[in-house]
Amino acid sequence: ITLPPFHGKGNVENYLDWEKNVEQLFSFHGVSEEIKVSLATLSFQRHAMYWWTSLEKERRINHEPPIQYWNELRSALRRRHIPPYYDRELMDKLQRLKQGSSSVEEYRKSMEFLMMRAGIREEERTTISRFQSGLNLEIRDKVELLPYRDLNELVQLCSRVENQLKRKSFRKEFTPSYSKSFKKEGHSSLPYPKEEKEKEKEKEKSSFKAPSKESKSSEIKCFKCLGRGHIASQCPTKKTMVLKAQDHYSSLDEATSSSSSSEEEAIDSEEEILPCEGDLLLVRRLLNNQPSDLDQSQRENLFQTKCKVLENTCSLIVDGGSTSNYCSTKLVDKLALTTKPHPKPYRMQWINEERGTVVNQQASIPISIGKYKKEVLCDIVPLEVSHVLLGRPWQFDKKTIHDGLTNKISFQHLVKKFVWCPLSLSQVNEDQLKLKAKKDEEEKIKKKQKEKKRKEFSLWRERRARYKKTLTLVSSSFFWCQIKMAMEDEHLL
Repeated sequence: ITLPPFHGKGNVENYLDWEKNVEQLFSFHGVSEEIKVSLATLSFQRHAMYWWTSLEKERRINHEPPIQYWNELRSALRRRHIPPYYDRELMDKLQRLKQGSSSVEEYRKSMEFLMMRAGIREEERTTISRFQSGLNLEIRDKVELLPYRDLNELVQLCSRVENQLKRKSFRKEFTPSYSKSFKKEGHSSLPYPKEEKEKEKEKEKSSFKAPSKESKSSEIKCFKCLGRGHIASQCPTKKTMVLKAQDHYSSLDEATSSSSSSEEEAIDSEEEILPCEGDLLLVRRLLNNQPSDLDQSQRENLFQTKCKVLENTCSLIVDGGSTSNYCSTKLVDKLALTTKPHPKPYRMQWINEERGTVVNQQASIPISIGKYKKEVLCDIVPLEVSHVLLGRPWQFDKKTIHDGLTNKISFQHLVKKFVWCPLSLSQVNEDQLKLKAKKDEEEKIKKKQKEKKRKEFSLWRERRARYKKTLTLVSSSFFWCQIKMAMEDEHLL
């Protein structure tokens, strides 16, 4: 039997996976209890092997019997690699688990994984209730009205509803808008026989002279433009209704129709320009290069603002060039936020960095700005420029609209429109200076502590050297005293 190697180094998940694999191999091959411990310890390498050797030695010194059964070895390994708070942390993650931006199938896998790790065995109706409470509202409201027998049918229904919602959102986003010019073009593209018939009819009508109705038409008054000579249905200043996406419409009168037609002509005359080729040049403003009081435009500024995370003020950046949502490792450590393994770990490489950083952890960040409150799933990276960085995934989910002039971001949330205003350049630089001063102060404190430890270590070395010297003198004097006494006994002195 070949067991998977165990190095004794890593997180709790690595050990639990190894333990599960070993138990499956033992069960499959029918290994007896007498050789399970020997086979398992043979797969120990590096730190695990050192730990096992020291454990055996310690048990021999304490006159304790050696470990002979797999249950005893498993208990010792669990005490070594699983912290006492692990079960409580799993329960907290399971209680706070929500679907969020993940799919229904990914949400179910996460719930089943946490339940398996925590060793929870409950009735199926309890599991169904737990699964429903974490679903998104738009899916849960529809599924609650549908019949189902067990958890598998419920998950299948949720997946169907999720696919329907995706199709509806896709249709709304790509619904074409029709304009007046399109209708005019449609009328101009009639076949030639119909045009000839219309011309013949017009000639026939022109051959008959219509009676003059100038006296009667002058008495008619229009209720729209208050002019005379026509009725409201024949008013020349008609309103043009332009349909837009998501069932919105706007009305334009004839006075503005000329501008809209010019805009439509400009749209027709657009030219597609491909991106330029070449290496990108990243330029950032230094802390020492402070802008003047008059230079307060948002032309060279990313969208930066402040938010609340668990009642703590944090910096936030919205950047459409980022392919993921990120949060700082310092923020996660400082607020003790719960993390979970990344479903698809990847390596991120910064500028002038050779190997890059492995991104394998995620955390749900409860962001609140004013009345907007939402948990955002972010990848944990060593971020220095901000505490939270919202990228394309957040902008895609919220369907945000960015105003390039004012640098404001607007979006819909819970049937309400939110408009985020950015910080000014002076506010951004003020925050950066405060962070720099705080960082310098922390570095000074660390430097003082390091200097203090170095002095304490040097004092300890001096005391140790004096102690060894004294011990050498004492031992040498005691040795010569013994020689002198032996020589006196032999009458050599």
